[in-house]
Amino acid sequence: MATTRQPRRPDATPTSATGRLLARPHPPTETIAPGLHPLGLDPRRDALLYVPTTYRPDRPAPFVLSLHGAGGNADSGFYPLGDLADAAGMILLSPASRGRTWDMILGGFGPDVAFIDRALTAAFARCAVDPARLAISGFSDGASYALSLGLANGDLFGAVVAFSPGFANPPGERGKPRFFISHATGDQVLAIERTSRRIVPSLQQAGYEVVYREYQGGHSVPDWIAREALEWFLDPVAFAARPDGAAR
Repeated sequence: MATTRQPRRPDATPTSATGRLLARPHPPTETIAPGLHPLGLDPRRDALLYVPTTYRPDRPAPFVLSLHGAGGNADSGFYPLGDLADAAGMILLSPASRGRTWDMILGGFGPDVAFIDRALTAAFARCAVDPARLAISGFSDGASYALSLGLANGDLFGAVVAFSPGFANPPGERGKPRFFISHATGDQVLAIERTSRRIVPSLQQAGYEVVYREYQGGHSVPDWIAREALEWFLDPVAFAARPDGAAR
């Protein structure tokens, strides 16, 4: 997939400017109880960590970095997967962007990459995470950022979930993550013809595995789409065996 060189932001470090995340799962050094936990990284725009009720430190859990849309915050970043976390036994991390949306959309990778790396480091120190079931997800602007960071960090994220993305603009590509992309045919915020119907063929032509779903509606995510994305993430073998589960 073609990448676009972006100008270096003055507030970016050499690592964050490349969109690279350095945090990696490891045996936790701290303990944590199920529930919602502010990470205390920023008093104004923090990151939230949700630990499911079924969490056990001796059983590494699936983990999703979930990114909010434009104008959102850490609370809204749990959309649309938050209500499914307990049933899935899934840890969710939702960081807030430093500005009104993600840095890459405002002029280049930098402060948001650095903050996400800090949030991941804090989460991995507290939670037992299954590195084979680690995904990045997002809605709207968060989906565009998830696609871009996911392509740049496919050696960390094995799966990328993009609900109603606008574009993908990775600074480079690492690894070979698989993709679940969904979009409403009546989306009036990010029109499908200019977004997902261009993104999906581009990923496929670059050799990536993509499951793509279109549905009727507007700029939102139906429950059944969110559930299907989780099924695809948590059990790719069973999902692929479904009549409609083949990547395309």
